[in-house]
Amino acid sequence: MTETTASTSTPIEALLFDLDGTLAHTDPLHLVAMRALLEDEGLAIDEETFVRRVSGQPNDAVGRYLFPDRTAEEHRDFIDRKEARFRDMAGELKPLAGVVAFIDRARADGLRIALVTNAPRKNVAFMLETLGIADRFEIRIYGDELERGKPDPLPYRLALEAFGLTPHQAIAFEDSLPGLAAAKGGGLVCVGIATSRSVEELTAAGADFAVEDFTDASVVALHDRQNWNRTTA
Repeated sequence: MTETTASTSTPIEALLFDLDGTLAHTDPLHLVAMRALLEDEGLAIDEETFVRRVSGQPNDAVGRYLFPDRTAEEHRDFIDRKEARFRDMAGELKPLAGVVAFIDRARADGLRIALVTNAPRKNVAFMLETLGIADRFEIRIYGDELERGKPDPLPYRLALEAFGLTPHQAIAFEDSLPGLAAAKGGGLVCVGIATSRSVEELTAAGADFAVEDFTDASVVALHDRQNWNRTTA
């Protein structure tokens, strides 16, 4: 994160977290679930295509990409079945290294915590319970229940509105390019989490900085910034 000689400083009041790939590394399980169902359709998807066209995208866009000739209802049926299969496989899911301690220290410092995701409500409830962090989030924004999910900034704007904050008062954490585009489009500082994309890809796409997980010294150091202030020129 770049700092300048400050004329003013804005206190950070909230942290906004994506779910899949940010709180837990879920892409491998989502890919297995999708491949299994696509095989039944006589189709296949490789990992590169999955990362490029599926990971982080809103489910309606995924449906249109996979089955351009099918109806929206058919898209929803396929995605619902894929998400159910994912949940069947994800019972042993673990939090990304360092994320629980990071969130808990932020809460102890008085920061407000929100979840901002494209994941459906059933997945969110399942994953947060499985990860043991269902009580950490004051606000949950389900992008797939909005008119526009990520990469549109709308989910982040709604989270900020719910907190009564400006973009300069929050930091976002994202692993995907659509999520990063949503956060940056909403005017937020965004930390890239390199699970589905590399550190280099995330920084090239506009992340203020990127790390492998929440044990990285660059993320841990955020707690040492006085009052979580972000310096502005």
